Amino acid sequence: MGLYSIVMDEITLYTGLSPTAFFTILAMMVVVYRTISAMFVSPEDFNKPPVISARTSTQFDLNEPQKELVQLGEITEQELRQYNGSDPTKPLLIAIKGQIYDVSSGRNFYGPGGGYAMFTGKECSRALALLSFKPDDINGNLEGLDESELAILEDWEYKFIEKYPKVGQLVPGQRLGQNEHNEQVQNNLNLDEAKEEPK
Repeated sequence: MGLYSIVMDEITLYTGLSPTAFFTILAMMVVVYRTISAMFVSPEDFNKPPVISARTSTQFDLNEPQKELVQLGEITEQELRQYNGSDPTKPLLIAIKGQIYDVSSGRNFYGPGGGYAMFTGKECSRALALLSFKPDDINGNLEGLDESELAILEDWEYKFIEKYPKVGQLVPGQRLGQNEHNEQVQNNLNLDEAKEEPK
């Protein structure tokens, strides 16, 4: 027991602390060191790819039911603008070469505040072909594009085909005018029928 007493006396002499206080502080330092070192990546793990749990994928999330795809059929560019993310109840849609894709699963990229949000609700073939974020290039006009730019657009199209479901097709804007014309004709027919009814 002489060694124990000598060590305790030396701790008190050199630190000015009682042996109990010294070992309490030492234990706290070890806990703090382990906590802080756990916040950082060790050098051997630095170059390893991150491990992502399959549980984080939405396809494994049992609490949230998958939304049913909305099949739009043929719509105009004017109608497509409704699907730009401003209404959270509507899907996010993008058109490429006249084909409309539901990009709602990429909401982080295509939703409000996302890096590609300016393309949502629009025909964006030209911008993708030119790799451009200029508002003037976000349209479906392919005139003046060279072969390499058309090849870039084709690559984008294949990526969208593989990743996102096709939900419709763009038609020329005159269709909207035709619908208004049809409604006007129907209203006129209803007025004519009302006049012919005997009173």
